[in-house]
Amino acid sequence: MKYAIVIPDGAADEPQESLGGKSPLEAAHTPNMDRVATMGVVARACHTPKELPAGSEIGNLSLLGYDPFKNFTGRAPMEAAAQGIKLGPKDWAVRCNLVTIENQIMRDFTADHITTEDATGLLKTAQDKIASDPKYRGAIEFVPGVSYRNLLLWRGEKLPCPFTSDTRTRAPHDITDQSVLEEHPRGPGSDVLCDLMAASIDAFRDHPVNAARKAAGKGEATNVWLWGLGQAPRLNAFAAEYGPRGAMITAVDLLRGIAALVGWDRIEVPGATGYLDTDYAAKGRYGVEALNKYDIVCVHVEASDEASHEGRCDEKVKAIEEIDRHVVGPIVEALQTHGDWRIMISPDHPTFLRTKVHTHGNVPVAMAGTGIKADEFKSYGDTNAANSNLAFDRGWDVMPWFIGKKK
Repeated sequence: MKYAIVIPDGAADEPQESLGGKSPLEAAHTPNMDRVATMGVVARACHTPKELPAGSEIGNLSLLGYDPFKNFTGRAPMEAAAQGIKLGPKDWAVRCNLVTIENQIMRDFTADHITTEDATGLLKTAQDKIASDPKYRGAIEFVPGVSYRNLLLWRGEKLPCPFTSDTRTRAPHDITDQSVLEEHPRGPGSDVLCDLMAASIDAFRDHPVNAARKAAGKGEATNVWLWGLGQAPRLNAFAAEYGPRGAMITAVDLLRGIAALVGWDRIEVPGATGYLDTDYAAKGRYGVEALNKYDIVCVHVEASDEASHEGRCDEKVKAIEEIDRHVVGPIVEALQTHGDWRIMISPDHPTFLRTKVHTHGNVPVAMAGTGIKADEFKSYGDTNAANSNLAFDRGWDVMPWFIGKKK
């Protein structure tokens, strides 16, 4: 059996007045997603339980069949795994966004989609000016990632870490255009996180990188925003849990990290950016090729989520259509040349254009292929999913259903 999963990140949404009362998934021209729905079933699943953050870290763990209540330790440790960073039993990883805050308002959680080169320059200064402070005893390290998505590491063997599981932080993409005054870290060690964030303001002020960005008409990175902290998770290998050998195609370190933690190979695609300008066709081609080698191939596309965070309905619809045309279509055709096969299409969480943030709630799921009997639905979308009799209140139960290994 060959399996494919397509994750249009954050594609689930509400009806939009500008789309005649349809959601972006329903307004988009998606003949290939609708074909999957026609051949198989449409269901709904909740990958983001209300007791946990409504983020991709929770949603994708659940989508891949891992109970987040048992397996989630924090977002940053997953991204550390993507970079091959080993966390010891006393170490912590913290997500380190480069952001733009003006007059205490979170104007841009991406610092105008700062380049990796610019981000690396700023974080080098943070390392030189902040991490070198003798009070940290060499325990902290700013680690560049991709664009605005970076890490802070705390090595507990060098200096006892002040954070605990009770330390609370807020994702910057959840407070876009809102005041940050009440959104700073809270709980054990929060004073240290706040001090580091404050120190970065001075380190970045008048920095050559920001001066160059300003001169070019680009947004400046005013400081770091620290969140999503945690210690190393221990996930069972996917092959041990479910059987198939897997591979992940994504431009986002979070998904790369989850793949590494569950024992999947990671396939890097030239032109995959994690933004609206990603090379959809390349992702589709690499997904098709990967089916020749792996039992299960997952293609994750971030663009639909990024459009939601920017409140751009037209771009969200366009991203969904590009995913349908360049990813879902070719993969469905390729699967049918491999004998027995199954495909699943599912966002990890809703991201509402109205609020620009990740949201708790159900997402639509379409599954088709060998052994899956077609239901009455002829199109894929939020409304049909809401009306389906097939519902997974625990989203992590979808994977065993899809694989054919009921738990």
